[in-house]
Amino acid sequence: MSNYRAPLEDISFALETVAGMRHWSAIPQYQEAGEDLVHAVLEEAGKLASDVIAPTNAIGDAEGAVLTGNDVKTPDVFKPMHKAFVEGGWSTLSADPELGGQGLPASLEIAVTEMVTSANMAYSLQPLLTSGAIQAIDAHASDKLRMTYLPKMITGEWSGAMNLTEPAAGSDVGALRAKAERQPDGTYRISGQKIYITWGEHDLCDNIVHLVLARLPDSPPGTKGISMFIVPKFLVNEDGSLGDRNDVKCVSIEHKLGIHASPTCTMAFGENDNCIGYLVGEENCGMRNMFTMMNHARIGVGLQGVAIAERAYQQSVAFAKDRVQSAAIGATTRESVAIINHPDVRRMLMTVRATAEAARAIIYRNVWALDRAHTATEKHEKASAVGEADLLTPISKAYATDIGVEAASLAVQIHGGMGFVEETGVAQHYRDSRIAPIYEGTNGIQALDLAGRKLNADGGAHWRALIQEMSVSANDLGRSMEGSKEVLLQGINALEDAANTLFANGFEKIVDTAGAATPYLRLFGTVLGAHLLTQQAVEAERRLASNEGDPAFLKSKISIARFYVEQLLPSATALVGPIKAGAQSLTAMDNADFERA
Repeated sequence: MSNYRAPLEDISFALETVAGMRHWSAIPQYQEAGEDLVHAVLEEAGKLASDVIAPTNAIGDAEGAVLTGNDVKTPDVFKPMHKAFVEGGWSTLSADPELGGQGLPASLEIAVTEMVTSANMAYSLQPLLTSGAIQAIDAHASDKLRMTYLPKMITGEWSGAMNLTEPAAGSDVGALRAKAERQPDGTYRISGQKIYITWGEHDLCDNIVHLVLARLPDSPPGTKGISMFIVPKFLVNEDGSLGDRNDVKCVSIEHKLGIHASPTCTMAFGENDNCIGYLVGEENCGMRNMFTMMNHARIGVGLQGVAIAERAYQQSVAFAKDRVQSAAIGATTRESVAIINHPDVRRMLMTVRATAEAARAIIYRNVWALDRAHTATEKHEKASAVGEADLLTPISKAYATDIGVEAASLAVQIHGGMGFVEETGVAQHYRDSRIAPIYEGTNGIQALDLAGRKLNADGGAHWRALIQEMSVSANDLGRSMEGSKEVLLQGINALEDAANTLFANGFEKIVDTAGAATPYLRLFGTVLGAHLLTQQAVEAERRLASNEGDPAFLKSKISIARFYVEQLLPSATALVGPIKAGAQSLTAMDNADFERA
């Protein structure tokens, strides 16, 4: 089993080419984010991920989280790892300096998060959810609640958890039945049960701050009647110290396909009618408030696809270089060679690397749009950045998690029979990766969001602007990518054709749009990935001509971009046919016909 090595050169190159890294320090809010500081942060994060966190991954998978009574015990190796994470200040990177954060770009934090996630995906979910809870509380809670909970959540001493799903309310959150009752002192009594609560109970932090969606007795039905509450595991005294344990507990944890060290909990609130909650924002605005956390989590979950693909790629390359099997195709001797010399293995390796780098570029650009929205001073600049971030979020989540599963599957295939047994470690990546397309809104829901909402936002201004950018870029590829120009333009034209078709559907053809949503998102993600990789190839060619950087690394960027455009993009371009065909073939069979006689 090979060890994880943080791909610092790849990450830095992506930050520079698609996330504006060289411009960060010119932004007043990020003036401390100079090149020296950024590279120091990335280097130290790489050491933490590679040397401290990565060795715990297989151990955590084998030991798993264990429920004893109502307490969850994590693997022993997690405690010193989490201590190193907290003491290193890694959870404070992009948080508000007034609350103890460092105020650095979220684009830098996402790069650090990628390394932590590659090192141990199960563990990474805990700081990911805490970061999302911080954003939701900071954006919507009262100053008193913010000052009570955020400082220690930002340091990592306390963690956060998202409580939406119930036994009868999964993707249909509006069906939830958890209750909240107003109390004379301004608090609320919370009662009900939540399921699939990631890191809902554990022993790494002193307190767990649950963000809980519940319904007041006089609230309207559906999502319009949902409110959000802070429900701490331990109540907090006026002086900030921890008080009595709240009436919230874990009653079971799931036995899952993967992410065994991440406790997925069933949480019971108010079994003794004494669960105290604090309203976040206004009553009946909980769903809107929770989307702050959910959108953050969706990007973070998308990053899991990149992270898993990266680690699976590294292990597959090491195996393919070491595993000797069969003579090389076309060789004049029958001497066996390392399997990395076989064309099909090379295709699989390049597919994993190319899709991982494309997804990384998409997510980094997504987060850079959020940074621009956060720092923009002009109204139109902020609106443009917000629109781009909204457009890219479902693509980041769905495209990246899909390729993460595909990459992990290819890694198993590259390893052959050794990949199907646990000792190589790639089976764990395959098992861990499979949850990512499901949670934080299934990828089908992300596709519906893209095709049904984001496509129509602001009259289609944001996708039209992105396609215009792609078209201009495709006509200025430089010598190294000139041979890929026609294929790239075909992909961009297919995306524009599909977008115009769905945009024109309106409500009258909403079923056709729904039927086309998933292939449309795959087409969009693949074309966008091709665009961003070709941008990187152009920059690599420029640096080669100027004798900047490592020539081998820069040449690899051009090779990967060409492979992606010429080998992977055409199959996605063909999706324009199914997208335009409508839903007739999907609805032709009656429900009863699905069960064969």
